[in-house]
Amino acid sequence: MLSILLQAAPIVDTLSSAVNTIPIVSKPSVVSLWDIIQKGGIIMIPIGILFAVAIYIFIERYITIHNASSNEGNFMNDIQEMIESEKIDKALLLCKKNDLPIARMVEKGIKRIGRPIKEIEESIEIVGKFEVYELEKGLPILAVIAGIAPMFGFLGTILGVIKIFFDISQTSDVSIGAVSAGLYVKMVSSASGLIVGILAYVFYNWLNIKVGKAVNRMERNAMNFIDFLQEPNK
Repeated sequence: MLSILLQAAPIVDTLSSAVNTIPIVSKPSVVSLWDIIQKGGIIMIPIGILFAVAIYIFIERYITIHNASSNEGNFMNDIQEMIESEKIDKALLLCKKNDLPIARMVEKGIKRIGRPIKEIEESIEIVGKFEVYELEKGLPILAVIAGIAPMFGFLGTILGVIKIFFDISQTSDVSIGAVSAGLYVKMVSSASGLIVGILAYVFYNWLNIKVGKAVNRMERNAMNFIDFLQEPNK
């Protein structure tokens, strides 16, 4: 038994040394989104501002355009019933209570009742142009953001390249570790500028589509109102 233990001792020592020499693999460090953004450098500040402005305009315009066409059908039915009953004052009061583009257009038309139909139509059309302008307010800013956000990203690329060459000139080191800071500025700013530009472009076109649909409904309701006034006994 003693001889067996003596023979096993070297084997145990060999296994122990082999285990000790096995490298311990550490878990990869987790990099947060905020850490990546910070790597983009100072150029990320204007890009972040453009992103915040684009999000704000999109949400604000989306809600405004959606509310502009809500309950239009019920409103027009009530207006026609009141005019048929010759309750002009109540019809005007209903127009003032409803914060709808079509309500302001119809209100102008009701005030012109008794005048030539052409004059009523022109007055409604003028008000409609102002209402369309109000719906489109803010959309040109989205178009500008869609154009200049990628430019800021490109500017960040230039700054990153400048930083790379500056670091090399100071250290004469061309390793990836030495130039990684400039590469971060270059890649993160370029990607961020493109993402913000693409989002602003999508927001701009999506809202334009919704404005077009809202304007189409306004024109259809205005036309129905004019046709209603031209019917006999109106």
